[in-house]
Amino acid sequence: MLKEIQKRPFARPLFWWITGILLQVCFPLQQSSVWFMLSVATIVLFAMMIAKGGASLSYDARWVWGAIIACVLLFLAIQSTAYTEQRLLNPSAPGWLQEKAKIAQIYLVERLDRLNLTDSGKAILATLTLNHRQEMSWEIRNQFSTVGVAHLLSVSGFHVAVVCNFLSILFSVFPKQMFFRWSRYLLMISLLWTFAYVAGLSIPTVRAALMLSIYLTGQILGRRQDRYNTLAAAAFCMLLYNPFYLFEVGFQLSFIAVFFILYLQPRFSRLIEVRNPLLATPWNILTVTVAAQIGTVFLCGYYFRSCSTVFLFTNIFLSLLATVLIPATLLWMFLPAWIPGYGILQWLVETLTNHLMWFVARFSQVPGAALSLHFDFVTMLSAYGILGLWLCYCRSKRTWMLFSALSLTLFVLCWQIGMR
Repeated sequence: MLKEIQKRPFARPLFWWITGILLQVCFPLQQSSVWFMLSVATIVLFAMMIAKGGASLSYDARWVWGAIIACVLLFLAIQSTAYTEQRLLNPSAPGWLQEKAKIAQIYLVERLDRLNLTDSGKAILATLTLNHRQEMSWEIRNQFSTVGVAHLLSVSGFHVAVVCNFLSILFSVFPKQMFFRWSRYLLMISLLWTFAYVAGLSIPTVRAALMLSIYLTGQILGRRQDRYNTLAAAAFCMLLYNPFYLFEVGFQLSFIAVFFILYLQPRFSRLIEVRNPLLATPWNILTVTVAAQIGTVFLCGYYFRSCSTVFLFTNIFLSLLATVLIPATLLWMFLPAWIPGYGILQWLVETLTNHLMWFVARFSQVPGAALSLHFDFVTMLSAYGILGLWLCYCRSKRTWMLFSALSLTLFVLCWQIGMR
């Protein structure tokens, strides 16, 4: 376990930062942490003064310095959380960046009025591409939730990945020389954050943009990258900006879904070797969907109290459709009307949107498409504990992990009986 953590240097500061956030929220420690930090600083200075030959600064004392850094991170997390609490109690007007993002978003949404679509179709398209949900009705939202594709109505990692892949294909004509590689990198980073900007800088969008920015930066620098470390780095940067992102549903669902996709999807994809490229894409979408569903089912049961039973059938088709619809719509928005082929592009956007609406409406009427699923907080945490222990047992085959998972399952059963 220690070796795995050492491979991912952002995992440790993220752990201590989250610990500091939770400590401040559960037990306000803003003033106590100051005295604690002063005590730690005094002990460190005293130890350095009495140390012989500077041993305290040597590599052999790395655990001591690790403990000191952990204390500093805890202190900073507590102070940052306390400051954010005070800022939330006295909210100020939206910043200049948020105001400009809202204006740009509204301008692009208004361009959708030129499409020959119903109001519901325009609302779906505005939500799908720009995260503009103001015109979205509860009926449409419930339909998407029932068929298990509610994530399409929240611009997130899927949408950013679609945009990134489209840009990668678009810029693949660039030569391989270093100048053009850096030009391609700068263009992709700029356009990715432009998309995140017009999408309202939502939490899942920023998370995905951060992860892809880190990945693209490592790629251009020729550095070896670890996906879990990239995920931890994105989470740490976002919580550094606003510690209370930790308690938002979008943050929790986004990061836990990506973690389980990174961990489970490669294992699922190896169960069946698919060499046909026409079948490989649907198979990859299916494995990603199952991995994400496993990771988020307990949170969905806690927050939304429902779970889709038809998500396996709907995600493959709708994800493939959205993969074409999202870049086509964005391209149509930004291109001037006099460009050759503009009318064909508009027809494509309208046709795909109508097919998406028809498919969602039909599958939402399937009997038993949504299953009622309710978890309280203790049951939800215990369920994730059982899942984590089971996955660790499957990897290490250590008996105590299986015994712990079974014991925790027994506890959940007793808890549920006691609650009734």
